[in-house]
Amino acid sequence: MKVAIQGELGSNSHMATVEMLGNDEDVEIIACALSGQVLAKVVSGEVDGAVLPIENSLHGSVAEHYDLLLEMPVQIERESLLRIRHNLIAMPGVKLEQVRRVMSHPVALSQCRRFLAAHPEMEVMSFYDTAGSVKHLMEGGLRDTAGIAPELAAKEYGAEVVISGVEDHAENYTRFHLLRSEETSSSELAAADRNKMSMAFAIEHRPGTLVVALQLLADAGVDLTKIESRPVPGSPWEYVFYVDVRFDSPGKAEKALAALKGHCRMVKVLGWYKAA
Repeated sequence: MKVAIQGELGSNSHMATVEMLGNDEDVEIIACALSGQVLAKVVSGEVDGAVLPIENSLHGSVAEHYDLLLEMPVQIERESLLRIRHNLIAMPGVKLEQVRRVMSHPVALSQCRRFLAAHPEMEVMSFYDTAGSVKHLMEGGLRDTAGIAPELAAKEYGAEVVISGVEDHAENYTRFHLLRSEETSSSELAAADRNKMSMAFAIEHRPGTLVVALQLLADAGVDLTKIESRPVPGSPWEYVFYVDVRFDSPGKAEKALAALKGHCRMVKVLGWYKAA
């Protein structure tokens, strides 16, 4: 199975893919620079699926990925929760006192503020990817530079963990989605085992329409676990709403979906799957 991810091998997306689908012997992981490229490969059939983060428990939602879910003909087939652990990683033999520069993705850096504040001698630099920072320092032979990345990145590129667990909060999790093309998506789970649905909907720009939509979900007996709004391109101050709902029977999900379709000007099911 070929699976595309955004970022380099050794990243958290790589780890989430292995956790969901098996080790590297079972899955060929295709690293991409941009999330749009990831889903383009899914839609074209170049890969069988993709694994992308959708939400972090500290940083919040990945807005770009919500936009792509609406725009692209893909479906959420599975989700997983990955404990995020950040590590200071450098070339083999490098000691902490030798590090003068720290590189990583901006989100990772923001989750390690206490460690970075305790080491003002280190210049902090944003990089496009956590694992990519380790790959870069190894390729460049940068012995005064460290990356903040998963331990898997050290193994992937032959680096060493200088200090493990430099994150501010231990309770740091990212939710990932396994995405497949709408043409090929087919859950192996029976309907009774799929207890979560993600949907996007747009409503008329009138007072009370959002309240009515949310009441329809409540009346259908589903549990609203998340709501997110994103602007509609080209229509200032209008929004698409993304919701996740949990339910204990397929009938409740179908009732909620039917009710929304009767009230909203647009409804798209993004996925019907088992909650992590």
